Amino acid sequence: MMRRYVALLFCGLLAACESNPPAPVIDRLPQAKPATPAAKPGQLKPTASSAGKDWLPDTYTVKKGDNLLRIGLEFGYDYKEIAAANNIPPPYNIKVGQVLNFAPLKTKPEPADEGGVVVGTIKTGPGITETTNTTATSSTPSAVIPVLSEPKATREPYSVEAMNRPTGKPTDAKTADAKAADGKTTESKPAEAKPADDEAIDWAWPTQGKVIGNFNESSNKGIDIAGSTGQAINAAAAGKVIYTGSDLRGYGKLVIVKHNKTYLSVYAHNSKILVKEGQTVQAGQKIAEMGNTDSNTVKLHFEIRRQGKSVDPAKYLAQN
Repeated sequence: MMRRYVALLFCGLLAACESNPPAPVIDRLPQAKPATPAAKPGQLKPTASSAGKDWLPDTYTVKKGDNLLRIGLEFGYDYKEIAAANNIPPPYNIKVGQVLNFAPLKTKPEPADEGGVVVGTIKTGPGITETTNTTATSSTPSAVIPVLSEPKATREPYSVEAMNRPTGKPTDAKTADAKAADGKTTESKPAEAKPADDEAIDWAWPTQGKVIGNFNESSNKGIDIAGSTGQAINAAAAGKVIYTGSDLRGYGKLVIVKHNKTYLSVYAHNSKILVKEGQTVQAGQKIAEMGNTDSNTVKLHFEIRRQGKSVDPAKYLAQN
């Protein structure tokens, strides 16, 4: 009897366990983020420069319909610089699938400003060092300031004339004597050149007339200004002419001016071009005459390109 009771009790316990299963265990740890997929072969990884101001790639693969002029315009480079960087001789033929290297152009320093001052020293005799300031664009000889190191500098009696006489740098007489005794030559040090601000361009209207076509990123890369045949077309800012000709379909007789490493300006549909490639132009200088080449109306098509990307010229030009 006792065994039967124990057996019944055991069966009841089993039934209770089956009707009340154990609570499930839940993992409340945060789920790990999926791993970033590795770049596929041939796929370029994003670089810090692509996220910043400089979006320009290091290479470009030539597509159907490309030529060096169009590629240069799209990326803000002189087409001849692209040719030189990739050992492409005139007439600058390229082929589909060819990879062009832009890296040398991105690191290439801009030429020194032609309006800058070059400071140098010239030895003219025993104990005399002359410092000259030479302006690149001026043919007039610069003033020469002699600095004596020997014989020893002498004190000059005080006078109003001596005090008001212009000098390079005020120097105490005792200090001059001490330097002369040490045999050291006083030389003026060139001022440190400040980095150029590519954004600091004072843009001017390239011609007079009514704006008949506004900027549209998808359909009009610049603005269109109406006028008359032969009307003066002027450089909107100082720069270097990097292209003249009519090799870019849809632009007619074209002038492209490079202002710095960041900006280009484009002047299209001219009847006459008055400048040559490689020529330096000043803001407001006449570079062409208005026309209707490759256009059904007489007008100037004007573009501003920032690192090759078209921007709205109206936002850069003075509102007058």
